[in-house]
Amino acid sequence: MDRSGAILAGLRRPTPREDAAQIRETIVGMVEELRAGYNAVAIGVAAAGFVDADRSTIRFAPNLSWRNAPLREELEQRTGLPVVVENDANAAAWGEARFGAGRGHDHLVALTVGTGVGGGIVANDVVIRGHFGAAAEVGHIVMVPNGRACPCGLRGCLEQYASGRALARHARSIATAAPTSAAGLITRAGGRVDAIDGTTVTAAALEGDPTSLRAFEEVGSWLGRGIAQLAAVLDPALFVLSGGVTRAGKLLLEPAVTAYHQNVTGRGLRPLARVELAELGADAGLVGVADLAAIADIEAEPYARVSDSSSSP
Repeated sequence: MDRSGAILAGLRRPTPREDAAQIRETIVGMVEELRAGYNAVAIGVAAAGFVDADRSTIRFAPNLSWRNAPLREELEQRTGLPVVVENDANAAAWGEARFGAGRGHDHLVALTVGTGVGGGIVANDVVIRGHFGAAAEVGHIVMVPNGRACPCGLRGCLEQYASGRALARHARSIATAAPTSAAGLITRAGGRVDAIDGTTVTAAALEGDPTSLRAFEEVGSWLGRGIAQLAAVLDPALFVLSGGVTRAGKLLLEPAVTAYHQNVTGRGLRPLARVELAELGADAGLVGVADLAAIADIEAEPYARVSDSSSSP
C-alpha cells in the first residue's frame, strides 16, 4: 500500500487454518513475493482473533489455530522488517476512519461480517483496544442464552447467527426443510444441500433466489439486533459494515438497519447512528493494518491518531 491508502499489489492464498506454523509460512511467502517488486518499510498483519495490547501476540483465534502465538517476533525474525499484528476488525475500523466511510466522524464502530463477526472502535481519533487488547470482540456477545455452540467456548454468540457461516447454515436449513422451493440454490451447489456455502448463497441472492434472500433477511435481522446492543453501550455516530458477507450490499444492510431501529434502546426518542457499508469493502482491514504498521514504524507510537498527517504505507 502507498501513502494514500491505495493498494499497489495483492496476493491471495488459502488459509491453512488447522496449522499455525503453516499459516506463518504462508504469510512469509507472500511477504517475500511482494517485496520482490516493492521497497516495503513495514508489515501489518490483520488477524481474526484476540491480539495483545502490544500488537505482538495472538492470544486466541476462535476460527484459526493460533494460541498465544508470538507472531510479530516470528515474522520480524524471518523478514527483517518491523511488524504490527492487529485484530482484523480494529484494522478495518482504522482503515475506514482514515480512508473510507468514517472520514469526518469522531466516533465509529466497524463490524466485519465474514466467517465470524468482528468489531473495531475508533473514538476521538484513537483505536480503542482495551487494557488487554481484547476490546470490541462483538461477535462474542451472547444473544441467545444456551444457544448455538461457538468455537470461542460460549453458546449463543452473535456470530453464530449473523456471519457467513450462519448465512450458509440458514440457507441449508431452509433447503433441507423445503427442497422443492430451494431447487435453484441446491442446483447451484452441485445438487448437494451440504455443499451450500456463503459464496453460493450470496451469488444466488444477488440474482433474486428466494431461499437465499430469506437467509439474508435472517442474518441481517440478527446483525441489526447486535448493532442495537452496541448502540446502547457505545453510542457512536456511525456503524460501518465490512467483510465478505457485505458483498450482498443492501440485501444485508436493509434488514440490519430495520432490526436496529426496531430494537434500539429509547426508540423514537434518541438520535440514531447511521449504518453504512465500508467504502473500502473487503480491503478495509488490509489498508488499515498497513497504515498502522507504517505509523508504528515511523513514529513508534502505539496509539497513533487518525488526524496525524505523517502516516506512511
